[in-house]
Amino acid sequence: MNREATNRTMLRVRDTIDRHYAQELDLSTLAALVPVSPDHLVRTFRSVFGETPHRYLQRRRVERAMVLLRSSDDDVLRICHAVGFTSLGTFGRLFTAIVGESPTAHRARGPLPPTHGCFAMAWGRPASFAEASPAAATAETSISEKRRDRNAP
Repeated sequence: MNREATNRTMLRVRDTIDRHYAQELDLSTLAALVPVSPDHLVRTFRSVFGETPHRYLQRRRVERAMVLLRSSDDDVLRICHAVGFTSLGTFGRLFTAIVGESPTAHRARGPLPPTHGCFAMAWGRPASFAEASPAAATAETSISEKRRDRNAP
C-alpha cells in the first residue's frame, strides 16, 4: 500500500474514533474498518499520527471533558461517564497527565470565553501526554515519534 493510501485508511480510523469517542472502542473493531490486523493498525497509526489509537482515544475523551467541565454544571463523575470513561480514578489520573491540572482545578478556571469553536478547540487542545509537564517534556522517552526525531542527536 502506498503512503497516500495508508494515510487515507488511518484517517478513516481516526475519524471513527472522533465520532464514537464516548463509546467502547477496541482494536479489533477499528482494525476491521480498514481491514488489517490489530497489531498492524497500532504500528501504522503510530507512524502516521505519532501516537497509538488508544492514546489518541484517551486524549480525544479528555479534550471533550475539558469543554464540558467549563461549559456545563454536570458533576465530574457524570462528565467522566459522558466522555466514555468508566472509572473516575482513571479519568482523573489521565486528565491530570494530559492537561497538567485536575478536572476540578480546570473547572475552577470558569466558563469558556465566547469565541469560534474551531479556535477554542485548537487553542485548548493538549498536544500529547509528554507535553503536560515541564519534566515530562524533557524526558528521554516520548510517545510522539516526531518528538523523538526532533530530540535525536
